[in-house]
Amino acid sequence: MKLMINGKSRQVDAPEDTPILWTLRDILGMTGTKFGCGKALCGACTVMLDSKPIRSCVTPISAAKDKKITTIEAVSEDKVGQAVQTAWQSINVPQCGYCQSGQIVAATALLRDNPNPTDEDIDTAMSGNICRCGTYTRIREAIKQAAQQGGK
Repeated sequence: MKLMINGKSRQVDAPEDTPILWTLRDILGMTGTKFGCGKALCGACTVMLDSKPIRSCVTPISAAKDKKITTIEAVSEDKVGQAVQTAWQSINVPQCGYCQSGQIVAATALLRDNPNPTDEDIDTAMSGNICRCGTYTRIREAIKQAAQQGGK
């Protein structure tokens, strides 16, 4: 199967029901996207499929046919992703860091779709991403900072 990942066409030899997560990690060696729960409950595996955040642990590669997958490895390729990563560093969001690739991808997808989110918008968009360290206040603050910097 041919997949478009981070702007590059990649040929993958795997069954069509193989989750995107395992295709990325095990077949292509792209380990930035993390395995958390395997049931689409924690958000550690979040990637974008045609600019929308999805849980790659339960989404088969067949769902990505004729679509674009964006992973944490390519988030910084535009000004919104750069602003999110800069804000994350500026505010020192991560503690353990395990969930952060999924958090950053989800935040980037939010700001690309809604450059001026309210607290409610942020909470809704990020509700499926669990941070066991409880850095939710810093995550929201970083998203607000990135929104202010977003395209500048």
